[in-house]
Amino acid sequence: MRFLLVLIFAGLIGGISHAETPSTNISTATAKKIGQRIWQNECAGTISGLTSWNSGENFASLGIGHFIWYPAGVKGPYEESFPTVLKHLKSRGVKIPAWLLEAEHCPWPTKKAFEAQRDSIRMKELRNLLANTVPQQTEMLVARFLDGTKKILKAAPASERSAIQARIQALTEVPSGLYGMMDYVNFKGEGTNPTERYQGVGWGLLQVLQEMKGTPTGLAAVVEYSAAAQRTLDRRIKLAPKKESQWQEGWFSRCAGYAKPF
Repeated sequence: MRFLLVLIFAGLIGGISHAETPSTNISTATAKKIGQRIWQNECAGTISGLTSWNSGENFASLGIGHFIWYPAGVKGPYEESFPTVLKHLKSRGVKIPAWLLEAEHCPWPTKKAFEAQRDSIRMKELRNLLANTVPQQTEMLVARFLDGTKKILKAAPASERSAIQARIQALTEVPSGLYGMMDYVNFKGEGTNPTERYQGVGWGLLQVLQEMKGTPTGLAAVVEYSAAAQRTLDRRIKLAPKKESQWQEGWFSRCAGYAKPF
């Protein structure tokens, strides 16, 4: 099995030339490595990390991508993604526990309730499901990345779209570059949400692509992308209304890993 990612840039947005549609093939082995790296980033590569509820948050973070699941009546600034994961798993013929299929919302209303049930049968079933479906979850991350590129190109200033398109294509052609973009979208978003700004400046993938210098190709593109991601996050820390420097080391280390080849 191979994943075929077709990045349909041409004709997606007015003003972009109708050049040949770029594409890239991702082998199952590469997809597995991407999934494993994202799992390591989000959950330290542990089974227990697949079912998390971070302090100060009002939602569960599940799976290798820490997909969000809100309890009933809870709304937040982030897009809920775990229900979509369940639908995708079902479409792939994965056997899902009945209680999960029937649940419209996260059945644990608070972090306290979530942690109290960590060793329950349901929680163990959930972790087993997530541990055994890493390839399918990776497919979800691929889909999110592809959707994100469309949003990014639509949101980008017309004068920058061509360069951003070229940078995305160059990065996509290198496995570590594709991983770096997929992980960053999962990590800090597309950068197209106007509410995700400090002093009017964003920090998502769009901003990283804008921060890149020139239009390098091959491994040079990945090295520049890695550096641009760190510069973008450094700018966020400096513009933040409250202290965020405590996250700098971890954030920079994560982004530096994008430049490491598979």
